[in-house]
Amino acid sequence: MAVNKKKDIDENVYDLAIKRINRTYDIFDNVVVMFSGGKDSTVCLNLALQAAKERNKLPLDVFFFDEEAIPYETIDYVKRVADLPDVRMHWLCLPVKHRNGCSLKEPFWYPWAPEDEEKWVRPLPDYDCVKTYKDFPMFPKEPDKRPSVPDCNGLIFTPDKWGEVGIIMGIRSEESLTRYRTILQTGEGKRYEDYMINLKSKTALGNVVKVCPIYDMKTVDVWTAPYKYNWDYNTTYDLLEKLGLTHLQARCAPPYGEEPMRGLWQYSIAFPDIWDKMQNRVTGAATAARYANTELYAFNGLPQKPDDMTWLEFIDYHVTKHKEPYRTMIKKNINE
Repeated sequence: MAVNKKKDIDENVYDLAIKRINRTYDIFDNVVVMFSGGKDSTVCLNLALQAAKERNKLPLDVFFFDEEAIPYETIDYVKRVADLPDVRMHWLCLPVKHRNGCSLKEPFWYPWAPEDEEKWVRPLPDYDCVKTYKDFPMFPKEPDKRPSVPDCNGLIFTPDKWGEVGIIMGIRSEESLTRYRTILQTGEGKRYEDYMINLKSKTALGNVVKVCPIYDMKTVDVWTAPYKYNWDYNTTYDLLEKLGLTHLQARCAPPYGEEPMRGLWQYSIAFPDIWDKMQNRVTGAATAARYANTELYAFNGLPQKPDDMTWLEFIDYHVTKHKEPYRTMIKKNINE
């Protein structure tokens, strides 16, 4: 596996991002923005709108995976974006597979799952651009066969309709080690530029490529741009800042995964209008809200391997804590 190395250049990150998006338009049949309502995708959205306008490529196709368990402030912001005349919004309310780090018994959850309608944190949005699984005949109905968000790309961006697609995403190397490694790894298969990553998933057909035009931006860059250019933004961040979170710590995403659940406590204070539903949406959420930042959840540490166990025995011990079919699924992922 080839790895890219860091190098210093004279250009600023804003100009580089615009150049990368223009290069994306040069290469692909279609260019879309994957929009979460967060700070990073806000920058990508506005930069892509600028490039699309200059190239006479408007309206811009924008895809929003509505993850259900998110604040109304985020939804209000997405609605404002959807109302922009230069945006063609694709608002997706699909029961995609998400990690639930709050429970070993139910390690996955599915936003907008029809069988869980009584538990939904919010009602289904009543908006013309909203699409559900019923609008995608190929979307699996059985919970254990439902795809993750990356796996949906192959179902949505079919080659006959979209050709080769460049998906602009707000992935930044500063955000996490995982995202840093994503940028470093060139991967296999078709490659175009260092900031473009061929999508690998169960449903991808080789025509979808992730484009990360702001991967080298710092958090201060991401927040300087909306201030300098008077862009609209998600006011969820204002509430999180009042809680004392730094600009790097503040995230707009469901808080049930292993890392995000450390911030479950924030929702009871900042978003009381959805907290009652949120703590009952997935198994273990209420407990995680109380104890995720304690030794009960191995906060600031990892379980120690006993000296009389091998690493394989240690891994197998923790895997067997999960029930089927998840135990087999985890073993398969580890072996792969």
